[in-house]
Amino acid sequence: MKKHDRREAGQARTGDLEDPWYDALASGWGELDGTGAPTPVVPAPAAAVESSAADIYREVQQSAAFQEVRRRYRRFVVPGVAVFFTWYLTYVVTATTAPGLMARPVSGAVNVAMVAGLAQFLTTFLLTWAYARHARLRRDRAALDLRWSVYEQKREHEQRRGQGGPARGRGQVAE
Repeated sequence: MKKHDRREAGQARTGDLEDPWYDALASGWGELDGTGAPTPVVPAPAAAVESSAADIYREVQQSAAFQEVRRRYRRFVVPGVAVFFTWYLTYVVTATTAPGLMARPVSGAVNVAMVAGLAQFLTTFLLTWAYARHARLRRDRAALDLRWSVYEQKREHEQRRGQGGPARGRGQVAE
């Protein structure tokens, strides 16, 4: 049986990086490289690039800008979660311990429990809107700047290693 690339069905495709099914980590598993030593599973240059990327991310994580973004996130999320969780528990505990209060009619067949239950949905949507607004106004710009700094650091590192293309600044387009 012939394959579409004119190779025999049983023919090995070692090292063919154009093959979308080629698994670089699994290729060479348990095979010898001809000298008696097993072939490396991960090439050394990839490991060096990964460690430099980890160093870049560690550096960004320790930066003042990243800490500020995290601080702004926590300053909104922790109180928001605490208030909403307290509101939810109050509803559940009141429904369990004071069924007479929850059964009190508000208007017609609508009682306090139904109003409080619908208020749970309303506060969920309100909290979601407030979170999105807070993220847009207080964190998104700083997070985007951090993303650009990581991208630029990675690009500079690749250029130093001779792997990158021509130097381009933020917002510049390749010609």
